[in-house]
Amino acid sequence: MRYLLLFIVAFQSHAQISDFDHINFSKADQMALLCKNEGLDNMPELVYNLTSNLDTDIERFRAIYMWVCHNIANDYTLYLKNKRKRNKFKNDTIKLKAWNDRFKKEVFRKLLKQEKTICTGYAYIVQELSKLANLDCKIIHGYGRTSMTNIDELDPPNHSWNAIRLDEKWYLCDPTWASGIPDPETNIFRFEYNDGYFLSNPKLFIINHFPQDQKWTLLENEAHSFDEFLAAPILYGQAYTNLTEHNTPKQMHHSLHKNEKVKFEYQLQKNIDVDSVSFLIDNGYSNKKTSPNSISIEKQLLILEHQFDSNGFYDVHLYIGEDLISTYTFKVKG
Repeated sequence: MRYLLLFIVAFQSHAQISDFDHINFSKADQMALLCKNEGLDNMPELVYNLTSNLDTDIERFRAIYMWVCHNIANDYTLYLKNKRKRNKFKNDTIKLKAWNDRFKKEVFRKLLKQEKTICTGYAYIVQELSKLANLDCKIIHGYGRTSMTNIDELDPPNHSWNAIRLDEKWYLCDPTWASGIPDPETNIFRFEYNDGYFLSNPKLFIINHFPQDQKWTLLENEAHSFDEFLAAPILYGQAYTNLTEHNTPKQMHHSLHKNEKVKFEYQLQKNIDVDSVSFLIDNGYSNKKTSPNSISIEKQLLILEHQFDSNGFYDVHLYIGEDLISTYTFKVKG
């Protein structure tokens, strides 16, 4: 019974960065910066240097996470190689297992020697460094969706991230997507840290992260299906710096009648100017930025309504300022 109670407490929903608004992360971030030139050849020493002058577990984890996100590069070429091989061998369990065994060795060799890796390497090194700091950190395997993901090929799972236990609650973070952006055309990676993936709100995280073990959604009493995940809108990195929740639309693709109202609803992280909200609408021939037909913000709840006055097929991209937030499609008929 005691274990069950601890489990229930630990998996409270909505565990997110706002729980630590009273913490100033500047010291932890500075420690990560000071250790920038240290490698992974002596991980206990690295962790000691990162965390020994910090007072709380959240600061110690922050320093570790920031060091990983600013020093480990995403090897997109390695990711594509693994994707090709796994697709090639997906119907041959013996060859697939042999490839996976070889690939694991290559992933960790590149991680330790070149400080380059893919998502499993990011999640692994965050976990291992956290363990050395006496922090309870897990690797979560599952599915990730970006604008480049072909949902028809989401088998087997394609992404990994972390859960960290702090003050008897579990929190989610994605060091891979936080670290930067690999160019899919050149495969060249550039560090571009996104703080939105650090202790993200599970209600936002679930839209483009689906764990194999559903307890790691951290959403108590909420059932989420894989089909719902596949049907969800596309979220971009800047959604995590602007939103805490994406409420509606629940799906990416929609059919509606001409002049039928569509509602969009989001919980914002901070106050914004209503004039900064816009849609980029592409009809297949041209695209233009336009304001929604109506915009309201109350207690950081952003509600938009829009109507399409012509038949057609539209890609609709939501912007807040210059930040691309999400994408939907609408098939409009009379």
